[in-house]
Amino acid sequence: MTVRGVPVYEAKAELFKSLGHPVRIRVLELLAEREHAVRELLDLIEVEQAGLSQHLAVLRRTGLVRHHRSGGHVIYSLVGDEAAQLLQSARRLLLELLDSSRELGESLTADEPAEDLNAPEPTPEPAPEPADEHRP
Repeated sequence: MTVRGVPVYEAKAELFKSLGHPVRIRVLELLAEREHAVRELLDLIEVEQAGLSQHLAVLRRTGLVRHHRSGGHVIYSLVGDEAAQLLQSARRLLLELLDSSRELGESLTADEPAEDLNAPEPTPEPAPEPADEHRP
């Protein structure tokens, strides 16, 4: 199966590449709540206007967002619900991975013997004296 002549796995990789920046993820999260004017996005995300424009262009090319003009403002919105669902799935996956790693950490520490913090430190054994080649 192909998408515009590209194998689906390559198209998926390109989609995920387009999501590969925190600013783009934040834009999508905000647009999942409601549509926003560019000015609002600039106020909500710590990024320069030129940087935001570039990120929005990537999201437009990917087809995840659309824009229209209204009263001198450029308004952005998500194209469909799938992007919002993908972000929710990513959040659930991250929480699951966090729980799994936490459980792994707990099981690893449970297998280790507890340290006795009051126990005296072991005294190092004295180093052997070097052999004296001049002794009979």
